[in-house]
Amino acid sequence: MMAEQRRTSTAECKREAVCLVTGPGYGVAEAARNVGLNATRLGRWKREHEAGEDRAFPGQGHLSPHQAELHRLREENTRLRMEREILTTAAAFFANELS
Repeated sequence: MMAEQRRTSTAECKREAVCLVTGPGYGVAEAARNVGLNATRLGRWKREHEAGEDRAFPGQGHLSPHQAELHRLREENTRLRMEREILTTAAAFFANELS
């Protein structure tokens, strides 16, 4: 089975979809159905747009400084958890060897 290609949307496409929701007549779910999107994704785009119109939808692969720092910290957290698990296992192994 082949992996699905991730759909990408341009900033302009996102703005147009958000305009459907912010304008009169459409709710998030109905607009998402009409455009062929997931309602959760469209709702997230709407929140991003409302949080800061000039910073919303910075482009493909370009994270805001806050998001980049959060991503870096999550990766570091994952690495540190793995290291801790390895060290815990090694300590238990050597404790059993010395007994």
